[in-house]
Formats: sequence, C-alpha cells, structure tokens
Amino acid sequence: MPRDYRNDPDFTIEEIPGLPESLPRGESVLWQGRPDAWALAVSSLSLKWIAGYFVLLAFARGASLAAEFGWLRAMGYGVPILAVGLVACAILFAIAWVQARATVYTITTERVAMRIGAALTLTVNLPFPKIASADLALGRSGTGTIALTPASETRLSYVVLWPHVRPWHMRDVKPALRCVKDAKLIAGILANAVEARSTRPELSAMAAE
Repeated sequence: MPRDYRNDPDFTIEEIPGLPESLPRGESVLWQGRPDAWALAVSSLSLKWIAGYFVLLAFARGASLAAEFGWLRAMGYGVPILAVGLVACAILFAIAWVQARATVYTITTERVAMRIGAALTLTVNLPFPKIASADLALGRSGTGTIALTPASETRLSYVVLWPHVRPWHMRDVKPALRCVKDAKLIAGILANAVEARSTRPELSAMAAE
C-alpha cells in the first residue's frame, strides 16, 4: 500500500504529495516512502565512524595522562572530547532527519519519482524506459538501498542528488532510493512494475485513410 502523505504538513501544497503535478490518465501510484533517518545518517554521513573517532580520541587523551594521574582521573580529561563528539553526532543526525523528512520516493506504474531537497526542492522523474537496471543493497534489518542505473543518454548531477545516490559513483551517477525500510519488498514492487510496463503493447495514433 502506498503511504498516505495527504495529512503531512510538509506536502500539503502539492496536489499529489511527493509529485509536482497530477498523474496522467492510466498511471497510478504503487508505493511511496522516505529514507529511515537513522540509517541515512549512518550510511551517508558515516555517523558511527565519527562517533568511534571521538571515542578513540577521548581514550587516547586519557591514556596519555594515565601515568601521571591514574586511569580513573585521566579518563575524566576525555569527557570534554566526548561532549564535542556528541554534539557533532547530534548535528549529523539532525541533517539526516531533515533530509529524510523532505524526501518522498514514489513508484508508479510508469516511473520512479524522487522528491528531494531540504532547502531547494526538486523532483527527479525516471520513466522505466530510461532505467537500464536496478541493484538492491540489503541490510540486516531489512532496510536497504535500491540504486538505479539510468540509460546511457541520461545525465545527472551527483552533487544535486546527494545523498540520494549510490555512494562514490560520481562519474556514472546512479540515483537511489536510500535507506528505505522493507527494501526487498519495494524492489519487488519495482521489478513487477517494470515487467508489466515492458509487456504492455504500445499504441500509436494512425492517420485516417
């Protein structure tokens, strides 16, 4: 079931939450969702690595003074470093939360749409014929990332799309549904939609004789 964003104050100005305009006739929404803020902070902002760095820094500070003051007192000198680290991690999580809050990923019967951007909002539309392939990176909790490889003629900006991209693919930019819960289920929805779209016959208008 698509998530209902109609009562979300962040999207009340949009006729269809997460999309810039009404869907064409015959197109329908299959799924909508947003990144998990914690997973996004860990994955795109390296939250755990930065937290570990400050813990290591605090321990090193205490260890350097242990011979002079003893371990118990020396570890107290690492507390200010831990406090700075806590503030830094809180800021990183806040950035991830804002990014996740401003994002809506949409899968329809015709395309993938990504409504992204906390300060400058934009919507990236990827019709299925413009998607060459999709890759799923699944975490232990079921939260994962679905990276989309655009067709060769599609050019996208890594900086504009970040963090909604596959990390480090800066030359061949791959937009991604980052850190979504139930990622395997969502990948299945996308695969079924693409398959249904590819088997649908194309109808073209013909001039009357």
